[in-house]
Formats: sequence, C-alpha cells, structure tokens
Amino acid sequence: MGLKKFIKDYFVGFWDYETTKVIVVKNRTLGVIYRLVQFLVIMYFIWYVFISQKAYQERETRPQSSIYTKMKGMALLGGTVQDMVEYVRPSEGGDVISTILRKEITYDQQQGVCAEHYKVPNANCTTDSDCIEGMVEFNGNGQRTGRCVPYYNHTFKTCEIKSWCPIEEFAVVKEPCLAEAVNFTVYIKNTIHFANLNVLRGNIEQNKTNYLDNCTYDEVTDMYCPIFKLGYIARKAKEKFSELCETGGVIGIYINWKCDLDLDPSECNPEYSFRRLDMRKNLHSSGYHYRFAKFYSKNGSEFRTLIKAYGIRLDVIVHGEAGKFRIIPTVINMVTALTSVGIVSVTFRDNFIDVLLEMQSLYRL
Repeated sequence: MGLKKFIKDYFVGFWDYETTKVIVVKNRTLGVIYRLVQFLVIMYFIWYVFISQKAYQERETRPQSSIYTKMKGMALLGGTVQDMVEYVRPSEGGDVISTILRKEITYDQQQGVCAEHYKVPNANCTTDSDCIEGMVEFNGNGQRTGRCVPYYNHTFKTCEIKSWCPIEEFAVVKEPCLAEAVNFTVYIKNTIHFANLNVLRGNIEQNKTNYLDNCTYDEVTDMYCPIFKLGYIARKAKEKFSELCETGGVIGIYINWKCDLDLDPSECNPEYSFRRLDMRKNLHSSGYHYRFAKFYSKNGSEFRTLIKAYGIRLDVIVHGEAGKFRIIPTVINMVTALTSVGIVSVTFRDNFIDVLLEMQSLYRL
C-alpha cells in the first residue's frame, strides 16, 4: 500500500504548477552585497573568460608540423680544412641535428691481443692465475685470455684481452676544440598547419628574392630569417661556447606559434627560445658525445680509426596554438555566463533567507 500511495502522489504532484514567492528587502547593505556579487560574476566572464581566454574562439592546440635543418660553415684544424661533411651528423637533418666540436682519436687499431686498462676492475695482476680465461668485464675493453702481461711500456702488469688494440685509454690523441665553429650557421625551416582552422604558416619570408643568402636571425629586423649562429644559440641558452666545446651539450630550440586568427595574418609569427636540455649539474650524465669508427685496409689487414666526438646536439621542438571566432563556442559560453549569474543569485538568497525571516520589520510580502 505504501509504494502504491507513493507512486500515486508522485504522479499527481508531477502535474502541479509551482512559482516562487518574491520578497522585497528594505536593507541597503544586503542590496549592495547582492549586486556586488552579481557584478563580480559578470566581470569574471567578460574580462577573464571572453577577453583573456578568448572563449568566443575555436581553439586548436595540436597542429601538424614539419622541420628541416641544415648546417653550414668551414674551419681550419691543424692546417686541415673541416667542412660540413666532417662535422655535421646528419648532413641533412630533421628535428635533431648535431655538430662535432672536438675529437679524441685512436689511430690504427687492429683486432688482436693487448693489455687491459689498469683502471678496469680486477684488471691488475701479478700472475696468470689472477686472470680468468674467457671472462668479460662489463666496464672493460674485451675478453680475457687468461694471461698476465706487462702494461705496454710500464713495469706493472694487467690481464691480457682480445680486443681492438691498442686500447683507447692508452693510445688516444686529443685534438683541440674547433673554436671557429662559433660562427657555423644552422638553417631551420618550419611549416605548421592548423588543420581544423585551415591555416598554413611558415617561418620563412616568401616574397623576398635571395633574402636568405645574406641574413641571420634577429628578433626585430629579421624575424623571418631562420638562420642562427651556434654562438648566438649558446648565448641565448646562457651557456659558454668554450665549455660546450670541451664537454658537449644538448640545446633545445623552441618554436612557439601563438596565433589569433581574427587578426591580420602578419600577426601570426614564430617566437624562438633556447634552453640547455642535458643535466649540467650531474657530471656523469651531462654533455654530449658519441663514438664512431673509420675502417680501412693496410697490407691486407683490417684497421680502424676510433673517434670519440664531443659536440652540440640541437633538438628543435615546435608548439602551436591558434584560435578563431566561431558562433558555437560563443553561444555556449554566453549561456554559461547567464546561468552562472542566476545560480549565484539563487544561492545568495538561500543563504540569507533564514536571517531575513527573523528580520520581519525589514521586509514586506
């Protein structure tokens, strides 16, 4: 019976018409507070939502982007001309390109047996029994033969290994830094496409013939000349180029497109910023270097030259955001604003209604 009565009462009550009772409050203080709250809500939507955040626009924050990089320059090192084939990896890059600033070279390595480096764990020995045949040390240079041999021209001994000999730690030759690389230039071509808004932009001036042949980037006079000197990049990243030559480093080049497409297209311009990305304070992981080898034959035997290269790696990172007026987000946010004003008004009345009912001398029905 209880459930049947509940359903009946609910069904009958569903068709009732309700209206609110209006109370006029003769209190200047409450009236001022009430209107002030409404004013603050309205100003929030006008200033922050519509003007600052541009809620009347359709936004696109994940555009499509392509990057092409190329490095140019020439320097002399010990009377030898160093050009882009020698120092650029890869010669034609995408969003990552690197340049060699300093080399450590081990010449004429050949497969054979030689003494392990004395700083490798458990490499020092006095007799053959100290060296386990076939053992490979994780931080070593090769497989041990089981023999204890003199360390090259020194009086102490280390375990013999099968490896490329002589080992790098013993025979390496350190070349000086390529100081003239400070004037090498990096060309960065970037095209960005806001597909939803049907807008395509690039960071190169299209209307000037041979413009890129005689310019370098300047944020005021040559904004659309994306050719940067390595010295300029290091300076903007707050790094010393001489230190980068010694240890190498990874620098991020950020291209930021923030476009209001309701304005003239000329207002949609790229902004560049530079920051070092590797952890400089951690000496074991900071810097940038890698190894590669050049193989050759001599007297019928295979040899190689091992090169440990220190340099600058440039990571080009593109961010983009664009907005354009659309009627749908405009209507949605206007309705939200009006609804918010109504909700605040009702909430204000509900919070003070108990107080008002006790102040019967201040209101009339």
